[in-house]
Amino acid sequence: MNGPEAGRPEHGESIGEEPQIYVASLSDYNAGILHGEWISAETDPDTVQGSVDRMLAASPTARRFGDIAEEWAIHDFSGFGAVRLSEHEDLERVCAIARGISTHGEPFAAWVADRDDDESPDNEGFEEDYLGEWASATDWAESLLEDIGVSLDNLDQVPESLQPYVHIDVQGWVRDMQIDGEVSVVDSKAGVYVFWRR
Repeated sequence: MNGPEAGRPEHGESIGEEPQIYVASLSDYNAGILHGEWISAETDPDTVQGSVDRMLAASPTARRFGDIAEEWAIHDFSGFGAVRLSEHEDLERVCAIARGISTHGEPFAAWVADRDDDESPDNEGFEEDYLGEWASATDWAESLLEDIGVSLDNLDQVPESLQPYVHIDVQGWVRDMQIDGEVSVVDSKAGVYVFWRR
């Protein structure tokens, strides 16, 4: 069996397996033949394109009718987590995502899936944006407040008689940062990933 169903999960959500794409020959697909190949995406675009070219050169339809198989599409993928690839995704972008996932795991996939652009992501951008995995966005915000010197337990600037009535609405602050596009909060298996939005 050499179709997408050949031993691979369809659109695998989990990270941990090597990011791969299933590339199919469209001339064979249109002739009712499943001809394609699972290709590792953790490499460079030229290497992936070379694998695609070899798969197309072995096209049963091309051999049978003498036509050259040239068109292909990504018909499946696995190991990309929350990222969804289109049939005609740019190979440079596919490889950049795969390498990032291999380096950083699930948070990188969540970061790419959360972005609303089609550019090739890079490790530097991810490392600048990623603020960690937290039990909740509120936990992250409380940690940030402590880092900048704001103590939620001891508001020294406030007169003692007013301290019982003063509090910081951390949940509201995080909500407003999300609404204003300053941060992005994405669900994770253990809580949430938090990213700066730049």
